[in-house]
Amino acid sequence: MTSFIIGAHTNRSIPTEWRDDADRDCPFCRIIAGEMPSTRLYEDDKVIAILDILPLRRGHTLVIPKAHYSRVSELPQEYASAVGQAVTKVANGLTKALGNTALNVVCNQEYAQAVPHVHYHIIPAPSFNSNAGVEPLEKVKENEIPLNRREMHQKEFESREELDEDEGKGLAVRIRASL
Repeated sequence: MTSFIIGAHTNRSIPTEWRDDADRDCPFCRIIAGEMPSTRLYEDDKVIAILDILPLRRGHTLVIPKAHYSRVSELPQEYASAVGQAVTKVANGLTKALGNTALNVVCNQEYAQAVPHVHYHIIPAPSFNSNAGVEPLEKVKENEIPLNRREMHQKEFESREELDEDEGKGLAVRIRASL
């Protein structure tokens, strides 16, 4: 979803905070430890799922292993398995709660990874034939050239707004009831 910013990541050095021993400053580790607030949807001994605080769309959820690893390629099998199970469970709950089966599931490694802690995004996708409340940003007008992929991603990124706390709590209740 964030590939429009590829130029900003070409030939950059790896930040020191991406080392796996740097979890003391990691916002996800702080959320897991209860030091920062979040709207938790699901939790077990290895994984948490929370609503994204800057969602691309209503219901945008992050599934995060509780152990700090910067790269999915280095995630131990037990955590990879637990994350995979949680992604399936949360995706199922999201589709039921929102009445929309269209989803994007994304995990970035270094490139376009804003937080250097493995996490999967589950993002309800626009549904052009649904009343599920997850609609495309704009419909193309007649005789108008559709946006190219880069323009579409930029426009989508710019449309992001902070999660409203009350709306997040209400949505979390609906999603948890569907898990």
